[in-house]
Amino acid sequence: MSGSLNITSATADPALLDLPWQLPLDAWPNENIAALPKGISRHLVRFAHLSGRVVAIKETTSEMAKREYDMLRTLQALEIPCVEPVAVITNRSDEDGEPLNSVLVTRHLKFSLPYRALYSQTLRPDTATRLVDALAVLLVRVHMVGLFWGDVSLSNTLFRRDAGAFAAYLVDAETGQLYSGGLSNGQRENDLEIARVNIAGELMDLEAGGRVADELDPIRVSNGIVAAYRLLWKELTGSESFASSERWRIRERVERLNNLGFDIDELAIKTDETGTTVRIQPKVVDAGHHQRRLLRLTGLDAEENQARRLLNDLDSYRAAYGEPDSDEEMTAHEWLVRVFEPVVRAIPRELKGKLEPAEVFHQLLDHRWFMAQNQSREIPLAEAVTSYVQDVLRHRRDEATVIEPPTGSITLPITLPTDADAEPDWRLKV
Repeated sequence: MSGSLNITSATADPALLDLPWQLPLDAWPNENIAALPKGISRHLVRFAHLSGRVVAIKETTSEMAKREYDMLRTLQALEIPCVEPVAVITNRSDEDGEPLNSVLVTRHLKFSLPYRALYSQTLRPDTATRLVDALAVLLVRVHMVGLFWGDVSLSNTLFRRDAGAFAAYLVDAETGQLYSGGLSNGQRENDLEIARVNIAGELMDLEAGGRVADELDPIRVSNGIVAAYRLLWKELTGSESFASSERWRIRERVERLNNLGFDIDELAIKTDETGTTVRIQPKVVDAGHHQRRLLRLTGLDAEENQARRLLNDLDSYRAAYGEPDSDEEMTAHEWLVRVFEPVVRAIPRELKGKLEPAEVFHQLLDHRWFMAQNQSREIPLAEAVTSYVQDVLRHRRDEATVIEPPTGSITLPITLPTDADAEPDWRLKV
């Protein structure tokens, strides 16, 4: 290989030098390629093995590769869900000295897939709606940090299962533009219209290929992102006025935002001259309220809905076992050791790649609840785990590579015995 290869990377990985950069990406040998489903892209994208992990490699121009690499690093610093940039490779040439396209290398997001891989035969309306809802949340988040995406679509997004819903991650940032002063309403509406048109086109394409259910209406589903986005944006940024005697509504507003997964760092609270009317306005809103609480209490890093579900079980455990003045952190550690970790350890080694641990625990709670309903009795955790592994988990394909149709959208709380003398069987006896 002639010429001098240029590698720009925040973390140096010597294994990058071992990849066949002297070959066009479409000519790479099979031993370097990881067989994973890909989304639609205007550029050639392939997955490759690197240091025991999988990376996505996209051929593009040097300028676009560097720009997108910098943008993804900036979005990561702003805590926007996106793929992790690994490196930019420029000044490539083949063995004859002919120039080759530069590439952007990103880390493959484990347990995630493009939307086209989120169904086995046909895309169902409820699945499509949840994908669009997840994309609406992501679009709100990028707009709140001042990013004009410019090419919002299902194809430019990766989805991970999140306790019956989906969490969306930005994949393609090459058209993105960050504005330090925030976005105007016109810019936000432009992005929203781009999203609506792109989603309609993507679903119509699936419809033309017979890959969506007959009752799925691409226009109705694509219009759904507009409604979901505007509802969430209003809740996060809209001001609210009420009588000073209704100050409880301040706490109600905060709780609504927390339930949506957002934290408030500051509230602007003003009263009128007579002191009879109060006006509140959220100031700084960050996503990941439940994620941060779960991480602080247990060290577990999960998606937002998964974190909410695990916290529900933790809070139920604390109500059953904790003393009134018990330390929250100590009870959380006890729940982690006695409940969560034994469940994860009980999953056979050959099934570890089926689902993320937090998603396994969420689905186990649902499975245990349905068992209890069907059998009209409290189901011991060990019995529920055995049933779930044999009857549900063992029959799934590995989500590290392929995702089956989504879990149910109903997240049900675990029920506690009403008999005060009956102690819940929380611990896993295996």
